[in-house]
Amino acid sequence: MQAAQLLELIQARRSVRRFSAQPVDDALLADILEAGRWAPSGQNNQAWRFLVVRGEALKERIAQCTKYGAVVRGAPVLIPVFIHKPSMYNEVKDHQAMGACLQNMLLMIHGLGLGGVWLGEILNQADKVRQILSLPPEYELMAVLALGWPAATNQKSQRKPMSELMLSATEP
Repeated sequence: MQAAQLLELIQARRSVRRFSAQPVDDALLADILEAGRWAPSGQNNQAWRFLVVRGEALKERIAQCTKYGAVVRGAPVLIPVFIHKPSMYNEVKDHQAMGACLQNMLLMIHGLGLGGVWLGEILNQADKVRQILSLPPEYELMAVLALGWPAATNQKSQRKPMSELMLSATEP
C-alpha cells in the first residue's frame, strides 16, 4: 500500500453505528485482533487484552451499561478492550498505546469493508462491564468496539483546517 492509499483509507473511515444482521466471519475478527496486537507500546509491553462478545444475552447486559445501548444491541460483534494493569509501566504511555491499538483495529475494520465504532461513554460503567464479563480487577476497560457489516454508508465528516491545529513556537 502506498502512502496516498493509506491516507485515503484513514480519511474514509467513519464511525458506523448501524449494522446489518449479516454475521462477521471468524477470519475477519482474527485480522482485526491481529491489527490491535501489532500496535506500538512502550517497552513492547502489549498491555492490551481483548474479549469477543457475540451472544445476545451478554450483549443485552452490556447494553444496559451505556446510553448507546441500541448500538450495542445492533452490533453483531462487540470487542471490549482492556488494559492489563500488572503489565503497565507508565500510565500515560500505556494509555496512549491503547489508543493506537484501538485505532489499528478501527482501520482494519474499515479496510475489511466492515463498520465499527469506538464506544467510550461506557467507561462510566467500566466496573459493571468488567463484572458482567467475569473479569478480575486487574483488567481495566478502555473501550468497547461495536462492529459489523454497515447498514448505511456515505457518512460525511468534517475536520478543522490544519491552520487551526498547528501551533508555532518562537525562539527566546
